[in-house]
Amino acid sequence: MPTPDLSAELHAALLEIYNVRAYGRYGLSQVNQLLHAVQSGALARSRQLPVTLVVAALLHDVGHMVHDLGEHPAADGIDDRHESVGAEWLKRYFGPAVVEPVRLHVAAKRYLCTVEHGYHAKLSDDSIESLALQGGPMSAEEASAFEKEVFWKEAVALRRIDEIAKDPRGPMPLFATFLGDIETARRES
Repeated sequence: MPTPDLSAELHAALLEIYNVRAYGRYGLSQVNQLLHAVQSGALARSRQLPVTLVVAALLHDVGHMVHDLGEHPAADGIDDRHESVGAEWLKRYFGPAVVEPVRLHVAAKRYLCTVEHGYHAKLSDDSIESLALQGGPMSAEEASAFEKEVFWKEAVALRRIDEIAKDPRGPMPLFATFLGDIETARRES
């Protein structure tokens, strides 16, 4: 039986997701999922982060688009657990260097709210709304456990990008310009 071409399968799936499903609003912000994704990837690139983290930043919210809970489940009091859904979806194609920062990026928000004075005040309205559903700020014990995760620092870096990549006038590179990064990350993660 021939081995499936995961690169072709992944590229087709991502282009379908980001060219068809990513036009819904990103939470309460003035950008859509596609703009948030490419701004996140572009910010990670501009900070010269490893390619695996560039791709994690680009794809960190894929879970919002592969579940069937609608565009804004938080408005209905539902935590869509997009970080877990997205990490599970990405596991088919990537290793831990991409998957784990995605899985941990919500925990990183909770962590930063606990350990960094003033971080909570920097959160967007939709991040504040979802924070309560996601468990609120971490306890000291949870923060200590989070710091034991292998990719916790990468998740924090991703979280910082996530919060600022919501500028309706910000950079808008084409999603396809990240396909080379995606392939490199597949090999490196």
